[in-house]
Order: sequence, then structure tokens, then C-alpha cells
Amino acid sequence: MTEFDKKKYPYQEKTYLLNGIAMEVHRILGRGFLEIVYKDALEYEFKNRKIKYEREKEYLIAYKDTILPHKFYADFVVFDKIILEVKAQEGIVEEHYSQVINYLAVSKCKIGLIYNFGSPSLEIKRVIL
Repeated sequence: MTEFDKKKYPYQEKTYLLNGIAMEVHRILGRGFLEIVYKDALEYEFKNRKIKYEREKEYLIAYKDTILPHKFYADFVVFDKIILEVKAQEGIVEEHYSQVINYLAVSKCKIGLIYNFGSPSLEIKRVIL
């Protein structure tokens, strides 16, 4: 992999691993469950594979000289570098991209993955900041 590729697609090996795990979860569970079920299955896989992760990681939002009272919670932060957002609905929409971009900005992570388990085939979208 060239330096250009590393900048264009950061953490490619790690995202490839995560995508494979998500595909396995989708293959076994299929579609139709609530998001929480897919999150539980992903967490099971992360634990069994000894992958470093945090679930529902809390982030504070700074505004000028204050911290706002409302926080955001990333579904997962994996390897301390990748935001992973789980959906279970028909299609990934612009709002999901905006959400992940905001999460990346606040978390200082460089890459986000959106997994949508609500379609016949797993939908995977990569968001790079």
C-alpha cells in the first residue's frame, strides 16, 4: 500500500476486518431485527476476537467557552480510531452521513463506518474526514 493509499483510505486493514465481521453478523441474523440486536452481535464478535472497542462511547460537545449539556454517544469506537454506526432500516440516507461526520469531528477520529443491516444485503458506507 502506498502512502497515498494510506491517506486516502486510512486503517484499511482494520476496516476490512470490521466489514468482514459485519458481513458475518448479517449472514447469520439476516435483516429484520432492531439495531440493538446487531450491536449485541457485533459486541459478541469483538469480545471473542479480542478487538479493542468501546460501546456507546460518550462525547461532550464544546461550544465557545462551555460544554453543552447534551452529549452524543457513538455506537462503537473500535481500535480507538474508527467510529462505527449501526442502522437497521431501509437504506442509508444523507442524515446518517451528517451524523457520522459530526461524530468524527467531535471524536477526532478519521474514519467512520455506517453498517445498515436493514437491507437484503449488508450496506457499508465509509466516511473519511
